[in-house]
Amino acid sequence: MSRTIAASSHAPRLHLAARITAAVFGGYAFAWGIVATGASLMFAAGMDFHDAEFLASLLGVLAFLVAFLWAFAARRVWVVWSVLAGGGALLAGTGSFVQSLLV
Repeated sequence: MSRTIAASSHAPRLHLAARITAAVFGGYAFAWGIVATGASLMFAAGMDFHDAEFLASLLGVLAFLVAFLWAFAARRVWVVWSVLAGGGALLAGTGSFVQSLLV
């Protein structure tokens, strides 16, 4: 009986730690992907580099805020991790690909 009580008392802490980690690191990865993709696509479309970088950074800050809040509002942590880490990797790869085409 005491073993199930002890096990269940650690589960909320681990769940919260997983959400905090997803919010901070997953949100950062997703925002970084937004910035990389946005800046490279806007520069490729003819915008000045510094303007594209600044606008993409503003969008990245907003994306981080949304991702951070969503990490705590979502029902399942694995969905948050999948979307933020997977989406961040996909966006960063897209930004890198577009940058390689510009060089």
